[in-house]
Amino acid sequence: MTGRLRDAVARRLGVDTRALAAFRVALAAIVLADLALRTRFLRAFYTDAGIYPRSLLFEQYGALARLSVHALSGGPWLQAALFLATAVAALAMLAGYRTTLATLVTGLLVGSLHLRNPLVLNSGDTLLRMLLFWAVFAPLGERWSVDALRAESPPRGRVLGVATTGLLAQVVVVYSVNAVLKLRGDVWLSGEAVRQVLELDMFTVLLGDALAEFPALVVAFDHLWLAALAGSVLLVVLTGWPRAGFAALFAAMHAGMFVSMQLAVFPLVSIAALLPFLPRAVWDRAPGWRAVPGVRDLPLNEYARSIERALPALALPSLPPRVVHLKDRAVPALLAVGLAVLLVWNVATVAPADVPEVGPVDDQPEPRWSMFAPTPLATDLWVVAPATLDDGSSVDAFHGGPVTWDEPPDVAGSYPSSRWRKYTANVRRLDDLAVSNAFADYLCTRWNDSHDTDLTSVEVFVVEQPVNLDGPDPTERVELAAKNCSA
Repeated sequence: MTGRLRDAVARRLGVDTRALAAFRVALAAIVLADLALRTRFLRAFYTDAGIYPRSLLFEQYGALARLSVHALSGGPWLQAALFLATAVAALAMLAGYRTTLATLVTGLLVGSLHLRNPLVLNSGDTLLRMLLFWAVFAPLGERWSVDALRAESPPRGRVLGVATTGLLAQVVVVYSVNAVLKLRGDVWLSGEAVRQVLELDMFTVLLGDALAEFPALVVAFDHLWLAALAGSVLLVVLTGWPRAGFAALFAAMHAGMFVSMQLAVFPLVSIAALLPFLPRAVWDRAPGWRAVPGVRDLPLNEYARSIERALPALALPSLPPRVVHLKDRAVPALLAVGLAVLLVWNVATVAPADVPEVGPVDDQPEPRWSMFAPTPLATDLWVVAPATLDDGSSVDAFHGGPVTWDEPPDVAGSYPSSRWRKYTANVRRLDDLAVSNAFADYLCTRWNDSHDTDLTSVEVFVVEQPVNLDGPDPTERVELAAKNCSA
């Protein structure tokens, strides 16, 4: 009976080492892609000349902000160096070269980068950090890696441990918490939620505009997604091909988000997080990935070996046996505590407000995974920054063209990136004059540094347009800041 129970647990919480390898490659590739996208706005997002100078960061986040190595300097040179260091670590992680160390360094640098400017982050960034944490302790380099080619022992087929359990639990927790929050609102149950989301022009791109023309299909997607979220625990209950099919459903829905909405890295991170759920049957069916006795089962084997020959076989200092023994006991125990905290914290965030002895509503932890829940956002917004030049003419300091208050033809495209849209939404939500003034200061500095005619003053507005599914959408101008650029 014990053996049968152990096998049942292993089939549900164990992870194929090929799935872990694919997860490693996907996670590293996402970090590299995200770095490339952030590099375009390195000065704006991460220097003292940008929208969030360190003085404001330290004022709002205190000692926590000083944990970020990106906050050691306000100049662009340090940011560029740290971006390069993160890219090198992520490349090492992708190749599986000193995988654990590379994953640790990548995770620390990504966390530091996120802490430098929290105003441009979304749930995808939070999930990425959580996955990198669990990844540090999982055997990601056991297959398809330089480490695997240099290993003296053959790779295992499936691994079961606290770290792999944490990877799976993290994903189920995200979906389950989001499901509970969505079920608290009537919009998702009515089938109108996805339609309302697609009416938010500041999010929708590509396929999103086309889907809005098929309301019956949108309602079906709404119900399908809500049902999948509510049943997400099946990701660990099911085994074999049923589990693979259910994970594929989630991946397909996230792929749909990727081609219809601007959500930064969230859809890609979510797809990568589903890879560890893919069972052995899937990898055995993939050409060239089936385990062959006595052969390193690595796709593009010759290419991988050329990488392995090019990289130095640096020997890290070995730990004393007593320390190794202590580490082998302490790390799983600490991870188990972390897993318990993860579960308890997330349960607390969705516990009913009237649960006895939990505390007043204002003291309840904020739900971390409240993506479009319990109801989607109901207001579009875009930026208008009318500014006056030395010669008396006017210009929009944010877009660089003439000042217009009309809705842009492409609201999502009116932002330089989805992170600018997230930043703008956070500035509006915080309603903090210091944050808004930093935005205006940046617009003054950016314009005056790149134009012959200086700005003398600038105002920053967001134009809000409530989503109205059954009629015209009115607009309202909300002033965020007004700045004398000469001062």
